[in-house]
Amino acid sequence: MATSPDSSPSTPASDAPKRGLFSRKPKEAKAKKPSRLKQIREVFQMTRRHDPMVPWLMLLAFLGVVAVSFLVGFLLENWITGLLIGLPLGLLAATLILSRRAERAAFAQIENQPGASGAALGTLKRGWITEDQPVAVNPRTQDAVFRAIGRPGVILVSEGPSHRVKPLVDAERKRLARILPNVTIHVIESGRGEGQVPISQVAKKMNKLNKELTKLEVNAVSKRISSLGSRLPIPKGIDPYKARPDRKAARGR
Repeated sequence: MATSPDSSPSTPASDAPKRGLFSRKPKEAKAKKPSRLKQIREVFQMTRRHDPMVPWLMLLAFLGVVAVSFLVGFLLENWITGLLIGLPLGLLAATLILSRRAERAAFAQIENQPGASGAALGTLKRGWITEDQPVAVNPRTQDAVFRAIGRPGVILVSEGPSHRVKPLVDAERKRLARILPNVTIHVIESGRGEGQVPISQVAKKMNKLNKELTKLEVNAVSKRISSLGSRLPIPKGIDPYKARPDRKAARGR
């Protein structure tokens, strides 16, 4: 006997269980962050690939600090306390060694790549105003000029051979001089050529410049540049300028 179409069981529209009127919305699964120990292990492995000496330097720093603490405790007739103090201090010394070497390894990975100078500006501490994209760029050669604003004034960091990137730097400097006639404009050439600064030392050199502006003046300069200084459009395809070394990972955070 044929079954009528009306008697066939109906298929539910969705297999998902229906929520009640007042029931809470199920929480979406969040991506689990790697643990601190896993981060430290990854940073250590990355650093060791570029710097095979880092394990020995860390061990030397650890043993050196522990030995000094133990000796001081022994002379004070309390070597146990000296040892208890020396162990965490030794771990701290080894971690600092890893952090410094990891930052160098991170810069070594991006050196000679487009946007490396911008990555150097990304390591600056508080008090600096930087931009992710260059303020001037040559799409044919990928030479670029990045800008940072801080208490020393306005700093232009160039990327590329000196003779080739000079027109970009001069044009940006003249444009800023018209907008900010009383603000000092510094130029730092990044690279390995004569008179240039390695990208790992760019931030250090910027922090050594004499401070001429107050914090309020820094913000005022930034706002004036933003309102009056038109930025050049960035050609498509030049997006590696957003690359930044992971400082938190270098510290094991």
